[in-house]
Amino acid sequence: MGPQSQSATGTAARQAMLLRPEEGANAIPAVFLFVARGDEVVHPFQDFGYFYSVSNQQKLQHCAVAECVGTFILVFFGCGSVHVAVTLDALQGGWQVASVWGFAVTLAIYAVGNVSGAHINPAITVALTACGRFPRARVPAYIGSQLAGAFLAAGCLYVIFSGSIARFEDEQGITRGEPQSVVTAAMYGEYYPNPTLRLHREAAKDGVATVGFAAAVFAEVLGTAFLAFCVFALTDRNNKGGPGKRLSPFFIGATVALLVAVLGPVTQACLNPARDFGPRIFAALAGWGQVALPGPGGLADTLVVYLVAPVAGGVLGGVVYSRLIGPAQSDDSAAS
Repeated sequence: MGPQSQSATGTAARQAMLLRPEEGANAIPAVFLFVARGDEVVHPFQDFGYFYSVSNQQKLQHCAVAECVGTFILVFFGCGSVHVAVTLDALQGGWQVASVWGFAVTLAIYAVGNVSGAHINPAITVALTACGRFPRARVPAYIGSQLAGAFLAAGCLYVIFSGSIARFEDEQGITRGEPQSVVTAAMYGEYYPNPTLRLHREAAKDGVATVGFAAAVFAEVLGTAFLAFCVFALTDRNNKGGPGKRLSPFFIGATVALLVAVLGPVTQACLNPARDFGPRIFAALAGWGQVALPGPGGLADTLVVYLVAPVAGGVLGGVVYSRLIGPAQSDDSAAS
C-alpha cells in the first residue's frame, strides 16, 4: 500500500472516529460535551443528527455564540416569567413559574445543543471540567459567553417591562435603589429568603429570618448537585434506563422545574451563577445599585450563596455520578 493510500485510509479512519464516537466505559454524556482530538474537535451529540469537525478556534467561536444564545433563551423566558408574576400578577403559583424555567432549559438545549453542548450554566461547565470531560482551555470562553447571554436577556426584559416595573414600584411605594426595592431587583438577581413572597417580607419586618445563610448555602449546593447528577445520568449513553438522547433535554428541563418549584420559595433556586450574575449586574446598572450588587447581605454573602455554592454543588453531583454510578452503567452495558 502506497503512502497516498495510507494517508487516505488514515483520513477515512479519523473521519469514522469523528462520526461514530466510541461506546463503552469512556463514553461521554452527549448533550453537554465535545472532545478535542489533536487540532480537531468532536461533538458527540449524536442522535440530534450530525457531527462535524472544524479547527479549534473556529469551533470555539461557534460554541461561544451558541452558549450566549442558549443562556439568553434560558434567562429571557425564565426571568421573564418572574417579571410577569411580580409586576403583572399574570402567573399564579410557583409551579407556573417553575414550569417556564423548565421549558426554557429544554428549548435552549434543543436549540444550541448540537453546536456547543448547551451547558448554559457555569456550574455544569466546571463540573464537566472537574470530571475530565471538558477542555480547561475552553472554560473562560464558555462562562464569559453564558454571562453575556444572561446580561443581554436581562436588558431585553427591562426594555419590555420597564413601564410595568415603574408602575408596580409606584403602587407599592418602592423607591428603586432603596432596601425595599429588593422585591423588584429579585426579577433579575436572586435573594434569600425569596423577597417576592409576602410571608418572607412580613417575617423580615418582624426581625425573623425565615431562611438563614447556612440554609441558603445548603439549598444551593444540594440543588445544583442534584441537577448535575441528573444531567450526567440522563446524558450517559450507557444508561439503558434513561429516556434516550432525543428526550433527555426534556427531562433535564423537568429536573430544573422540580428544583425551582421546591427551592424557589427559599433562595429563588439559583443553580446557575450566570443566570444570577448576568442579570444582577444589569440591575445594578439600571438603578437598583447596591441592592443588586453587592446585595443586602454584602458581596461575600452573595458570592458564597450564588456563586461558590452552585459551582461546588455541580462538581459534587458530577463526581458522585462519575465515580459511583457511571462505572456501574458501563459494566452493565458491557455485560449485556
